[in-house]
Amino acid sequence: MASPQSTKTGLNLPAGMNQTSLRLETFSSSFRGISSLSSPSKSTCSDRFIPCRSSSRLHAFDLQDKEPTTPVKEGGNEAYSRLLKSELFGSDFASPCLSPAGGQGSASSPMSPCTNMLRFKTDRSNSSPSSPFSPSILGNDNGHSSDSSPPPKPPRKVPKTPHKVLDAPSLQDDFYLNVVDWSSQNVLAVGLGTCVYLWTASNSKVTKLCDLGPNDSVCSVQWTREGSYISIGTSHGQVQVWDGTQCKRVRTMGGHQTRTGVLAWNSRILSSGSRDRNILQHDIRVQSDFVSKLVGHKSEVCGLKWSHDDRELASGGNDNQLLVWNNHSQQPILKLTEHTAAVKAITWSPHQSSLLASGGGTADRCIRFWNTTNGNQLNSIDTGSQVCNLAWSKNVNEIVSTHGYSQNQIMLWKYPSMSKVATLTGHSMRVLYLATSPDGQTIVTGAGDETLRFWNVFPSVKMQTPVKDTGLWSLGRTQIR
Repeated sequence: MASPQSTKTGLNLPAGMNQTSLRLETFSSSFRGISSLSSPSKSTCSDRFIPCRSSSRLHAFDLQDKEPTTPVKEGGNEAYSRLLKSELFGSDFASPCLSPAGGQGSASSPMSPCTNMLRFKTDRSNSSPSSPFSPSILGNDNGHSSDSSPPPKPPRKVPKTPHKVLDAPSLQDDFYLNVVDWSSQNVLAVGLGTCVYLWTASNSKVTKLCDLGPNDSVCSVQWTREGSYISIGTSHGQVQVWDGTQCKRVRTMGGHQTRTGVLAWNSRILSSGSRDRNILQHDIRVQSDFVSKLVGHKSEVCGLKWSHDDRELASGGNDNQLLVWNNHSQQPILKLTEHTAAVKAITWSPHQSSLLASGGGTADRCIRFWNTTNGNQLNSIDTGSQVCNLAWSKNVNEIVSTHGYSQNQIMLWKYPSMSKVATLTGHSMRVLYLATSPDGQTIVTGAGDETLRFWNVFPSVKMQTPVKDTGLWSLGRTQIR
């Protein structure tokens, strides 16, 4: 029968043991203390709590590497200990966040937090991409894909050497003359001394058109736009018109007092510039030598070009002036005086209306661009050499320029950036003459070294039927007469 004391407490105690000997209060207090160490809060009922190892301070449990106080023998337990920690606590603990001795997280500060503390992702800026979808593979770090910008277009290759050279004896070394022109019928006309020769590009046939005699000389040649008639300016101031197919003179017109160094055709009118400082307008449909006279230059006229729409005539002179004339007025509508040397090189843009380019001589060396609607100068480029000729490509928006003192080079420019596409050399003297083939791909240059050189500088027009110029592409060096 249970004792009264055991019935009161509800415990079956052996004989001779009382309740105070168990010290239950002390045990309960100790149990609560242990429970408070292992549980983050009183409301947690989980049987265990596993912290995040990447951010935990395992060195508090004396598991962090410590500097050995005594030297460790080779082959000791250090490698085994590190491997064991890696297997038990992960690679983050095996490679502690503390930097090596001497860094900011050296052993002198064992409580330094991990570099990944309070971070949601690992910093991979210095690591190689581990995924094929890494940003460093798909694009730049700023989020822009490399496919958004197309790769730069490789520059167009321009041959650096001429593909054909013609000997041109007696080709005059005179800056103010214009004795080379290429017709739309693919015939090149060249004035050599007192004679004019025609070179047919398709078969390399050379024809002597005329001989002015011992007392005269050829100062300029210019084909009509149709390419069937050619005009010749002489040192006596005459302007002759010849039928290029029949080699027959059609007309001789006077009016100039001295040599006629430059000619320019539009659809109906032939303009001639002379050393007498005047520009004459000739109409071969009427009997008179000229129908109007344009007076404005103070020195020899050496540059003349009609615009493609026949509305404006640009003239350059040895007085450093560039004048623009209207086809209805005998007074210049523009006087452009920014050049500081003779203006021989003139060309109109075939791509933009009222856009004119001009080049200055030795003291100027600049190519200048003008808007003839308002007379504004759009740009100016110092080429470093005397500008002798300019020609605007009809196939692409590029310009070719030929030069004299001091480099005698040929330069190809991209408009409007005026970045250089190519620089061609080969002539030993000033490149005074320039003409373009009818297909717009080839130029011919002439110099005082008495050679004509053919260069492939411009691309062809897309979907254009190629011109059969078999003789033009043959290499070698022949004579034009």
